[in-house]
Amino acid sequence: MRKAINLIFFFLIALTFIACSDNNKTELSGRTMGTQYHISVIPSSNKKPINQPALKKEIDALLVEVNRQMSTYDPNSEISQFNQYQQTDWFNVSKDFALVVSSAQSVSKDTQGAFDITVARLIDLWGFGAKTKFKLPTEQQIKSVLKNTGHELLEVRTSPPAIRKLNKNIRIDLSAIAKGFAVDKITEYLNGEGYLDYSVEIGGEVRNQGFNSKGKPWKIGVEKPQYSDWIINEVLLSSNLAVATSGDYRNYFIKDGVRYSHTINPMTGKPVRHNLAAVTVLHESTMMADAYATALMVLGERQGKAFSEHNKLRVGMIIRKGESYEAWENINKTKIPQSLQRCVKVGGCAYIE
Repeated sequence: MRKAINLIFFFLIALTFIACSDNNKTELSGRTMGTQYHISVIPSSNKKPINQPALKKEIDALLVEVNRQMSTYDPNSEISQFNQYQQTDWFNVSKDFALVVSSAQSVSKDTQGAFDITVARLIDLWGFGAKTKFKLPTEQQIKSVLKNTGHELLEVRTSPPAIRKLNKNIRIDLSAIAKGFAVDKITEYLNGEGYLDYSVEIGGEVRNQGFNSKGKPWKIGVEKPQYSDWIINEVLLSSNLAVATSGDYRNYFIKDGVRYSHTINPMTGKPVRHNLAAVTVLHESTMMADAYATALMVLGERQGKAFSEHNKLRVGMIIRKGESYEAWENINKTKIPQSLQRCVKVGGCAYIE
């Protein structure tokens, strides 16, 4: 393996919460799923001019529906209702909800439990949940919650779509896969409308299709993993691929000099404590890239490398080595060229020309 990307990437475009357009592209921005979304659409030669308000309305409607299904912040969402349900019979859900849960369960089995959507109680226990504050639980509290955690305690069927608890006390959280799914839903809509060239990003999960307004591959900023400012140093060129990243340096808390990451190991019930700082996954599906990125962060460097190689996943890792970082990657096999172009800061974010 050659050393390559010594910086984890984070997709960034100009942050504005109104839609804007020019003759070459339309850009849409807004908030969803507790984060931001950014979409660039390039008019295809065979299409009439983009109806910007109508396009944004359709995309916002799609995102509202995903939130209605999978947001733990909404007490009336499908996931909230399921978590409140105290029975073990089948619970009817939407087709998309069942699809996401089924995909999550598949990744759980592939990774032997490293990815697990039944970690909701553990997330709350450590204070990373929608309505909780950071805190340090006792060993007894962790052991107690682990009794109600485990992907094997959840079943799903897609026809008719439903899920059920084998332990009535389990609760699920889809935050490590739902954003990727939402990106895929938007790209599915854009494809159906005949758009050939676009970029969709939600909270750092990205899907690029075709080419940008200059007829070149889409550019993704490469970010250095650190705990303060976002520093952009390099650029990747990417088209027709989904890109997802997971790291331990954005969402965390410090207690008695120890830093606790938001990534919880479902098997120990504790935040991960290893030298893997960040992992990037490239995949045809944003949903799967999203889930695998989290799974690899749980597995750590050694197991993560072995899993990636065995399953032919395209992965980039940033590994701590004392005060510095070391890179490991196998994404050179994807024929993604690396640009030496540099980004510039604009309005608190990196905008890549």
